[in-house]
Amino acid sequence: MNATVDTLPVAQAPARRTHRFTLLLRREFWEHRGGFLWAPAIAGAISLLLTAVFFVIAAVAISRADGDARIMLDDGTSMSINGLDLGLLATQMSAEDKAQLASGIDLTMLMSATWPYIVMMFVMFFYCLGALYDERKDRSVLFWKSLPVGDGETVLSKVVSAVVVLPVIATLVAIATMFGFLVLLSAMVLLHGGSPWELIWAPGHPFQMSLYMLAGIPVYALWALPTVGWLMLCSAWARSVPFIWALVVPVLTGAFVSMFHIMHLVNLDSVWFWKNIVGRMLLGVIPMTYHDYGRLEALDVEGRGVLELVGPVGTYSNLAQPALWIGVVAGIVMLVLATRLRRWRDEG
Repeated sequence: MNATVDTLPVAQAPARRTHRFTLLLRREFWEHRGGFLWAPAIAGAISLLLTAVFFVIAAVAISRADGDARIMLDDGTSMSINGLDLGLLATQMSAEDKAQLASGIDLTMLMSATWPYIVMMFVMFFYCLGALYDERKDRSVLFWKSLPVGDGETVLSKVVSAVVVLPVIATLVAIATMFGFLVLLSAMVLLHGGSPWELIWAPGHPFQMSLYMLAGIPVYALWALPTVGWLMLCSAWARSVPFIWALVVPVLTGAFVSMFHIMHLVNLDSVWFWKNIVGRMLLGVIPMTYHDYGRLEALDVEGRGVLELVGPVGTYSNLAQPALWIGVVAGIVMLVLATRLRRWRDEG
């Protein structure tokens, strides 16, 4: 009986730590839910509103089109357009046309989902900049330090919030925006005599695209670590305006390196420094790696290029890139320094 009682606190300790960390994540979300949730949601809603306005304008323009306008069909005949009949046009599509339509639908879906991601990048950047600075500025750090929560747990909760929680929410909002766009597009197609299933849902891959977007979050989290680490280090160290320090230090360092051709000493050029040092410190919030940009240039414009870009095979090929893991190590080092600075920083 005594042995059971003695081991009970030890057995419960991991559960308490997990519960405590969950509470820290909830704290970060509720304190920043405006940026984490509402900012991407509003961006997605605005993009859908603008899309709807554009479709209405396009529908009005088509309805006023000249009735004598004619288009040539594949069989050499022509027909007069008196209103747009997408159903008739669909019957004239060749196999190549349908393949191009599928690729175009996928690309359009991806573009329709970009607004929440754009907002996410700005939210992540400024969240990391203020994560440790704001609590020192308003002195709330004294309250949090009085609780049985370590500096490491606190900083880790902010990192997970930045690279996991925020991207997951933004991706879900982006997927909802993408499906909202498809609904608007379906209404437009249906209004002009076409079949939304035949022209949009069957050629496109909305559900597959959604799964691919969610599957890419772990790679994005790793890619963003150097930027997150640098911004949080500045947030923990700067006594004022951490944005200036975060921006000026790498940019001035890059200018110095370029001016004096320092990289030539190791047989590299200044572009390498700007790309792999300055770029990784400031631009990791962009959800595309340098390897992804290379794959994008290499993809064939025909077929399912977009799916190849966002698919797990292509996305997880980033894990074979040494640059990604070097950045991860650098990000962890900066986060460790930020944790120690949070422990010792005295605003006096």
